[in-house]
Amino acid sequence: MKQISQKDYKTMTSKASTPSPTGKNCLLAFLVGGGICALGQLLGNGYRSLGWSSEIAKPMVSVTLIFLAVFLTAVGVFDKIAKHAGAGTLVPITGFANAVASPAIEFKSEGYVLGVGAKMFIIAGPVIVYGTVASVIYGVVYWIATVC
Repeated sequence: MKQISQKDYKTMTSKASTPSPTGKNCLLAFLVGGGICALGQLLGNGYRSLGWSSEIAKPMVSVTLIFLAVFLTAVGVFDKIAKHAGAGTLVPITGFANAVASPAIEFKSEGYVLGVGAKMFIIAGPVIVYGTVASVIYGVVYWIATVC
């Protein structure tokens, strides 16, 4: 088998791949991500207008956004939105809900224990693990900095 040089490989891949419309992608991500955040704000305002305190309304906004993201993932709409919006759907709470729901739905046929239970955190698991480890490290550094 003939080896291809890195220069030749780069030339081949640049010819084969189409350029990404960066401006359009940024605009769509901004609009969709902003729309998700605006929806969260509208939900919060709506919950407070029902007479709920901010202490209750804030977590209800999170619960509602998680529910909507999982529901839209389950019916196949979230992926269609993400296809056009790209990073705009990665607004933390909805993107994380999609990252947990997608594998759970995909592996449901393998059963609830070995399918849903085992594969549910295949994408989100590393985020949880490294986020937890990083927060512990930052907490220790902060504690040392404030004590010393």
